[in-house]
Amino acid sequence: MKDIFTYYIIFINLISFLTIYIDKKKAIKKKWRIKESTLIFLSIIGGSLGTYISMYTFKHKIRHLKFNLGIPIIILFQLSIYFLLKK
Repeated sequence: MKDIFTYYIIFINLISFLTIYIDKKKAIKKKWRIKESTLIFLSIIGGSLGTYISMYTFKHKIRHLKFNLGIPIIILFQLSIYFLLKK
């Protein structure tokens, strides 16, 4: 079960990272964008670290308070749940 969780976390973080990248490319080309609610949802279901890393890698969404403050809060919440369950 531990391996499945690890693979899930890796997978969802890769998806989150790539989604921010795709949204950045679409923004540059002034094309239809990925909803912010989708980006936040991916973070909530485990992709917060991938979202955070990609935000600063691609300089995307870093001026939005809900991302700049919200994603670190999600990360802290997820880490606290992880350590509480690990005991």
